[in-house]
Amino acid sequence: MSDSGRRKPPLVADRRYGSKTTKAAKARTRAKPKRKSRKGRVPRRNPITALFLGLLRWVWRLVWGFGWRVATVSAIIIALAVGYVTLTLPPIDQLYDGRARGSVTLLDASGAVFAWRGDQFGGVITADTVSPNLKNAIIATEDRRFYRHFGISPRGIASAIRINLSQGRGPLSGHGGSTITQQTAKLLCFGVPYDPKEWKSEAAYEADCRQGSLWRKVREAIYAMALEAKYTKDDILTVYMNRAFLGGGARGFEAAAQRYFGKSAAQVGPPEAAMLAGLLVAPTRYAPTNNLERSQERALTVLKLMHEQGYLSDAQHAKAVANPAQLSEAAQKRAGGYFADWVMRTGPDIFTRGTTEDVIITTTLDQRIQTAAEDAMREIFDTKVRDGSEAQAAIVVMSADGAVRAMVGGRKTRVSGEFNRATMAKRQTGSAFKPFVYAAALDLGRSPLDMIEDTEYCVTIPGSGEWCPKNFDRKFRGPVTLVEALKKSLNVPAVRLAQASGLDIVRKVASEFGIESDLAQGPALALGVSEASLLEMTGAYAGILNGGSSVTPFGMTELKLLGQNEPIFTATSGIGERVIQDRTARQLIWMMNKVVAEGTGRRAALPDREAAGKTGTSQSTRDAWFMGFTADFVAGVWMGYDDNTPLTGVTGAGLPAEIWHETMMRVHAGLPPRPLPMEAPAPRTQEPIPRSDGQSRTSGDISNVLRGIFGADNR
Repeated sequence: MSDSGRRKPPLVADRRYGSKTTKAAKARTRAKPKRKSRKGRVPRRNPITALFLGLLRWVWRLVWGFGWRVATVSAIIIALAVGYVTLTLPPIDQLYDGRARGSVTLLDASGAVFAWRGDQFGGVITADTVSPNLKNAIIATEDRRFYRHFGISPRGIASAIRINLSQGRGPLSGHGGSTITQQTAKLLCFGVPYDPKEWKSEAAYEADCRQGSLWRKVREAIYAMALEAKYTKDDILTVYMNRAFLGGGARGFEAAAQRYFGKSAAQVGPPEAAMLAGLLVAPTRYAPTNNLERSQERALTVLKLMHEQGYLSDAQHAKAVANPAQLSEAAQKRAGGYFADWVMRTGPDIFTRGTTEDVIITTTLDQRIQTAAEDAMREIFDTKVRDGSEAQAAIVVMSADGAVRAMVGGRKTRVSGEFNRATMAKRQTGSAFKPFVYAAALDLGRSPLDMIEDTEYCVTIPGSGEWCPKNFDRKFRGPVTLVEALKKSLNVPAVRLAQASGLDIVRKVASEFGIESDLAQGPALALGVSEASLLEMTGAYAGILNGGSSVTPFGMTELKLLGQNEPIFTATSGIGERVIQDRTARQLIWMMNKVVAEGTGRRAALPDREAAGKTGTSQSTRDAWFMGFTADFVAGVWMGYDDNTPLTGVTGAGLPAEIWHETMMRVHAGLPPRPLPMEAPAPRTQEPIPRSDGQSRTSGDISNVLRGIFGADNR
């Protein structure tokens, strides 16, 4: 046989399944034939381009191969870390209250809350029991996608980085893009408890927990995802609401609602909820007790967010904007001011400044009297002190048993933690010290009607030479009665009387009445060159009013732990041992009443009731005092400069007496007048005085004694 001469292809079995790649390639070949060169050959790719593309493909395969392996390993590590942290998380109810120290709630004499100290925790609130307004305000402000993410929000982080870079900051500086879950992780400090042995203070511990380093962000993300794995969303929100710091010592929204508005977090309306949620961004800056207007402006931003996200209708939003949140009466008083600071400073440290428990302290404060004292000071400074004056003043009002009813430590009344001029400042008392000189003399048997010389008088002081005291007006009046000498605040008779009675006795009387400062050793003691605080002086005058017994000023009447009925501490009176005889006190009050009715203290006189007191002006008029009392209350006023600059045209008989008058007018408003417990002296011929030998001295005996002491007849 012959064939056609053509070469036949080898016999090959057909493939059962064709290659998809081959078919696709054939289809592309049929659709678009390759362009041939002039000689009919397919052009080759540029070798450099081919090399570059090959290199790119190799790098991509390398990166992809490495990347997915790293990603897989990282995911496994993160999953293991999240799982481990999840296993270490405690039951949810152990995370609500994480305070390292306790709180102190201060009640006034009527039982009303007027101040808080320490870290206040008002009690546990939950996402179910809190006001829906507050819950919505928190979510609208802090994390609108809270119920939709898994603990971290990549979109939020990217947005925060973009904002930080656009504002010229580092990617992790400023906005953090943190979810509520991440913020809760920081509040829990990733499960690391506060250890006072490791940290200098709780503030340093919290600052470390808030660091924004990359490693901290990784830990924060892991802990946040662990929280999401362990607890429900409402559980996490509950922890957040109970642990967030909201200024004013408030830990958690329940404490903040009580602190600022006097109500529970379950009762707040939209304006109050917006103000509370607005504190989260900067608690101290936006605290309404620091700047109410600024806090209200921040609340407007929160209300706008709530409205935009559908939590408030148009009508609700408009109503909330028109009626901004207002502080409670207690919050307006700036947490009790000077009085609360004094109680905390003088109370037992374990239950005040260093308490780890929640403590309730009942005090002697009368808020009506406190307001009266603040208003009186403001009235005098607004109407009778030149603008721009930096002069300061302080006021203390107390009962005769030492219970402090009001305390103003400076012109700025709504403060906390400020220098308290009523308790911390030690100033020369001037003539306000003289009643203790006369108390010593009267207790030794002298009478207010005894005569004493107001003539030139000099004393030789060892080591200092001769000292000759002068009266304020540089005049001498000759023989005067003791009551006349006190009424006109004459210096020379006071020095003579102190010398005659014995300086050691005068010092003993003053110190037993409560003047704790070191008292001068020389005769100038009688003129008040020693220093004392206003609180000490007021307590000493209270001792005169109560009949001559010493007084320890006190502000705390009961201390107990929260939840317990039995008090740990109680106090009902500050009266101590007797210093002078009751009759001596009554006659001294009679003399001091003359000071107010007829003498240097006339500006302090009250129109409807008896008052007694004494003016005081220190050397170079650096301090001006008025101390006095009615049958109901004792009050002391000090005025001066913090830097000891002399006062201009001010003595104790001037502005201090007027402040005292204004204070006591307000304090006694609505109270029936009561007579002072005073006793006018009987003529000396009718009142024999016991002698040291047990017999009675007549006025003739006293005349001889006084004639020998003072060189004057007794008349």
